Amino acid sequence: MHQVLIAEDESDISELVSFNLQRESIGTMWAKDGVEAVEMAQKELPNLIILDLMLPRRDGFQVFKELRLDARTKDIPVMMLTAKAQLEDVITGLELGADDYLTKPFSPKEMVLRVKALLKRSAPTPTASVITRGKFQLDKNTLTCFVDGRKIDLTPTEFKLLLLLIEREGQPQNRGDILREVWGYRDTTQSRTLDTHMKRLRTKIGNSSSCIVTIRGIGYQFRNIA
Repeated sequence: MHQVLIAEDESDISELVSFNLQRESIGTMWAKDGVEAVEMAQKELPNLIILDLMLPRRDGFQVFKELRLDARTKDIPVMMLTAKAQLEDVITGLELGADDYLTKPFSPKEMVLRVKALLKRSAPTPTASVITRGKFQLDKNTLTCFVDGRKIDLTPTEFKLLLLLIEREGQPQNRGDILREVWGYRDTTQSRTLDTHMKRLRTKIGNSSSCIVTIRGIGYQFRNIA
Protein backbone atom coordinates (compact mmCIF):
# COMPACT_ATOMS: atom_id res chain seq x y z
CA MET A 1 0.00 0.00 0.00
CA HIS A 2 1.24 3.47 -0.85
CA GLN A 3 1.77 5.79 2.10
CA VAL A 4 1.21 9.56 1.93
CA LEU A 5 2.47 12.00 4.56
CA ILE A 6 0.09 14.91 5.07
CA ALA A 7 1.93 17.91 6.55
CA GLU A 8 -0.95 20.17 7.56
CA ASP A 9 -1.71 22.04 10.79
CA GLU A 10 -5.48 22.25 10.21
CA SER A 11 -7.08 19.01 11.38
CA ASP A 12 -10.22 19.39 9.25
CA ILE A 13 -8.19 19.66 6.05
CA SER A 14 -5.92 16.78 7.06
CA GLU A 15 -8.96 14.62 7.81
CA LEU A 16 -10.55 15.53 4.47
CA VAL A 17 -7.39 14.60 2.55
CA SER A 18 -6.88 11.43 4.57
CA PHE A 19 -10.49 10.28 4.19
CA ASN A 20 -10.47 10.65 0.42
CA LEU A 21 -7.10 8.95 -0.01
CA GLN A 22 -7.98 6.05 2.26
CA ARG A 23 -11.11 5.47 0.19
CA GLU A 24 -8.71 4.74 -2.66
CA SER A 25 -6.67 2.32 -0.51
CA ILE A 26 -3.86 4.83 -0.02
CA GLY A 27 -2.46 4.92 3.51
CA THR A 28 -1.91 8.24 5.27
CA MET A 29 0.01 9.71 8.19
CA TRP A 30 -0.27 13.20 9.66
CA ALA A 31 2.35 15.74 10.72
CA LYS A 32 0.98 18.84 12.46
CA ASP A 33 3.98 21.15 12.00
CA GLY A 34 7.13 21.57 9.95
CA VAL A 35 9.54 19.98 12.42
CA GLU A 36 7.35 16.91 12.80
CA ALA A 37 6.96 16.70 9.02
CA VAL A 38 10.72 16.45 8.46
CA GLU A 39 11.15 13.90 11.25
CA MET A 40 8.30 11.70 9.99
CA ALA A 41 9.48 11.88 6.39
CA GLN A 42 12.99 10.81 7.37
CA LYS A 43 11.72 7.97 9.56
CA GLU A 44 8.77 6.63 7.56
CA LEU A 45 9.96 7.40 3.98
CA PRO A 46 6.46 7.86 2.52
CA ASN A 47 5.74 7.46 -1.19
CA LEU A 48 4.45 11.05 -1.41
CA ILE A 49 4.25 14.17 0.75
CA ILE A 50 1.38 16.66 0.66
CA LEU A 51 2.97 19.77 2.13
CA ASP A 52 1.16 22.84 3.41
CA LEU A 53 3.28 25.98 3.09
CA MET A 54 2.00 27.79 6.19
CA LEU A 55 3.08 25.35 8.88
CA PRO A 56 3.98 26.26 12.47
CA ARG A 57 7.56 25.91 13.79
CA ARG A 58 8.98 25.55 10.25
CA ASP A 59 7.24 26.73 7.09
CA GLY A 60 6.68 24.53 4.06
CA PHE A 61 9.44 26.11 1.98
CA GLN A 62 11.99 25.40 4.72
CA VAL A 63 10.68 21.85 5.11
CA PHE A 64 10.94 21.26 1.38
CA LYS A 65 14.54 22.50 1.21
CA GLU A 66 15.52 20.27 4.13
CA LEU A 67 13.89 17.22 2.54
CA ARG A 68 15.71 17.80 -0.73
CA LEU A 69 19.08 18.05 1.05
CA ASP A 70 18.61 14.68 2.76
CA ALA A 71 19.60 11.62 0.69
CA ARG A 72 16.78 9.63 2.28
CA THR A 73 14.02 12.01 1.22
CA LYS A 74 15.34 13.96 -1.76
CA ASP A 75 13.48 11.84 -4.33
CA ILE A 76 10.11 11.68 -2.56
CA PRO A 77 7.49 13.49 -4.71
CA VAL A 78 6.03 16.58 -3.04
CA MET A 79 2.67 18.23 -3.74
CA MET A 80 2.45 21.66 -2.18
CA LEU A 81 -0.96 22.47 -0.71
CA THR A 82 -1.50 26.10 0.15
CA ALA A 83 -3.96 28.91 0.64
CA LYS A 84 -1.43 31.16 -1.06
CA ALA A 85 -2.94 31.29 -4.53
CA GLN A 86 -0.78 34.20 -5.67
CA LEU A 87 1.18 33.34 -8.79
CA GLU A 88 4.53 34.22 -7.22
CA ASP A 89 4.03 31.67 -4.42
CA VAL A 90 3.13 28.95 -6.91
CA ILE A 91 6.18 29.77 -9.04
CA THR A 92 8.46 29.78 -5.99
CA GLY A 93 7.27 26.29 -5.05
CA LEU A 94 7.73 24.93 -8.53
CA GLU A 95 11.15 26.51 -8.98
CA LEU A 96 12.32 24.91 -5.75
CA GLY A 97 11.45 21.55 -7.30
CA ALA A 98 7.93 20.72 -6.11
CA ASP A 99 6.25 18.15 -8.34
CA ASP A 100 2.79 19.69 -8.17
CA TYR A 101 0.65 22.09 -6.17
CA LEU A 102 -2.96 22.63 -5.11
CA THR A 103 -4.48 25.81 -3.77
CA LYS A 104 -7.13 25.91 -1.07
CA PRO A 105 -10.05 25.44 -1.37
CA PHE A 106 -9.62 22.38 -3.57
CA SER A 107 -11.67 19.58 -5.04
CA PRO A 108 -11.07 16.29 -3.16
CA LYS A 109 -11.61 14.41 -6.42
CA GLU A 110 -8.97 16.49 -8.22
CA MET A 111 -6.59 16.05 -5.27
CA VAL A 112 -6.95 12.25 -5.42
CA LEU A 113 -6.37 12.20 -9.19
CA ARG A 114 -3.22 14.27 -8.86
CA VAL A 115 -1.90 12.12 -6.02
CA LYS A 116 -2.47 8.99 -8.10
CA ALA A 117 -0.68 10.57 -11.05
CA LEU A 118 2.33 11.46 -8.88
CA LEU A 119 2.48 7.99 -7.35
CA LYS A 120 2.26 6.39 -10.77
CA ARG A 121 5.06 8.37 -12.38
CA SER A 122 7.39 8.02 -9.38
CA ALA A 123 7.02 4.23 -9.26
CA PRO A 124 9.60 2.08 -11.09
CA THR A 125 8.39 0.11 -14.09
CA PRO A 126 8.02 -3.68 -13.57
CA THR A 127 10.92 -4.53 -15.90
CA ALA A 128 14.18 -2.81 -16.66
CA SER A 129 14.03 -0.72 -19.79
CA VAL A 130 16.78 1.60 -20.96
CA ILE A 131 16.19 4.08 -23.76
CA THR A 132 19.11 5.79 -25.52
CA ARG A 133 18.97 8.82 -27.80
CA GLY A 134 22.29 10.37 -28.74
CA LYS A 135 23.87 11.75 -25.56
CA PHE A 136 20.86 10.73 -23.46
CA GLN A 137 20.36 7.44 -21.63
CA LEU A 138 17.26 6.97 -19.48
CA ASP A 139 16.54 3.94 -17.31
CA LYS A 140 12.78 3.68 -16.83
CA ASN A 141 13.20 1.10 -14.08
CA THR A 142 15.42 3.18 -11.80
CA LEU A 143 14.33 6.63 -13.06
CA THR A 144 17.96 7.58 -13.66
CA CYS A 145 19.22 9.80 -16.46
CA PHE A 146 22.70 10.09 -17.97
CA VAL A 147 23.81 12.76 -20.43
CA ASP A 148 27.21 12.17 -22.03
CA GLY A 149 27.86 9.59 -19.33
CA ARG A 150 27.17 12.07 -16.53
CA LYS A 151 24.33 11.29 -14.14
CA ILE A 152 21.71 14.05 -14.00
CA ASP A 153 19.71 14.36 -10.79
CA LEU A 154 16.09 14.62 -12.02
CA THR A 155 12.88 14.50 -10.01
CA PRO A 156 10.36 11.83 -11.09
CA THR A 157 8.33 14.54 -12.82
CA GLU A 158 11.32 15.94 -14.70
CA PHE A 159 12.29 12.39 -15.71
CA LYS A 160 8.83 11.65 -17.10
CA LEU A 161 8.76 14.97 -18.95
CA LEU A 162 12.10 14.28 -20.63
CA LEU A 163 11.17 10.65 -21.32
CA LEU A 164 7.93 11.70 -23.00
CA LEU A 165 9.76 14.04 -25.37
CA ILE A 166 12.52 11.54 -26.12
CA GLU A 167 10.13 8.67 -26.80
CA ARG A 168 8.30 10.93 -29.26
CA GLU A 169 11.47 12.22 -30.89
CA GLY A 170 10.85 14.52 -33.83
CA GLN A 171 7.15 14.91 -33.04
CA PRO A 172 5.98 18.31 -31.76
CA GLN A 173 4.13 17.79 -28.49
CA ASN A 174 1.16 20.00 -27.74
CA ARG A 175 1.26 21.74 -24.35
CA GLY A 176 -2.13 20.34 -23.41
CA ASP A 177 -1.06 16.80 -24.28
CA ILE A 178 2.09 17.14 -22.19
CA LEU A 179 0.12 18.42 -19.21
CA ARG A 180 -2.28 15.47 -19.48
CA GLU A 181 0.45 12.86 -19.98
CA VAL A 182 2.83 14.04 -17.27
CA TRP A 183 0.62 15.73 -14.67
CA GLY A 184 -2.82 14.36 -15.43
CA TYR A 185 -4.27 17.84 -15.93
CA ARG A 186 -7.42 18.03 -18.02
CA ASP A 187 -6.87 21.55 -19.32
CA THR A 188 -4.09 24.04 -19.94
CA THR A 189 -4.85 26.39 -17.04
CA GLN A 190 -1.83 24.95 -15.20
CA SER A 191 0.57 25.78 -18.03
CA ARG A 192 2.87 27.64 -15.62
CA THR A 193 3.69 24.23 -14.13
CA LEU A 194 5.00 23.01 -17.49
CA ASP A 195 7.02 26.18 -18.15
CA THR A 196 8.70 26.07 -14.75
CA HIS A 197 9.57 22.37 -14.95
CA MET A 198 10.88 22.80 -18.49
CA LYS A 199 13.11 25.69 -17.41
CA ARG A 200 14.51 23.61 -14.55
CA LEU A 201 15.01 20.55 -16.79
CA ARG A 202 16.92 22.57 -19.38
CA THR A 203 19.14 24.04 -16.67
CA LYS A 204 19.99 20.57 -15.36
CA ILE A 205 20.94 19.09 -18.72
CA GLY A 206 23.05 22.14 -19.57
CA ASN A 207 24.43 22.40 -23.11
CA SER A 208 22.34 19.41 -24.19
CA SER A 209 19.18 21.47 -23.62
CA SER A 210 19.38 22.49 -27.29
CA CYS A 211 17.82 19.08 -28.03
CA ILE A 212 14.56 20.36 -26.52
CA VAL A 213 13.10 22.81 -28.98
CA THR A 214 10.24 25.21 -28.29
CA ILE A 215 7.62 25.06 -31.03
CA ARG A 216 5.92 28.44 -30.97
CA GLY A 217 2.17 28.21 -30.51
CA ILE A 218 2.30 24.43 -30.01
CA GLY A 219 4.65 23.18 -27.31
CA TYR A 220 7.95 21.33 -27.33
CA GLN A 221 9.87 18.79 -29.40
CA PHE A 222 12.94 16.61 -28.84
CA ARG A 223 15.50 16.66 -31.65
CA ASN A 224 18.55 14.44 -31.45
CA ILE A 225 21.22 17.05 -32.14
CA ALA A 226 24.77 15.66 -32.14
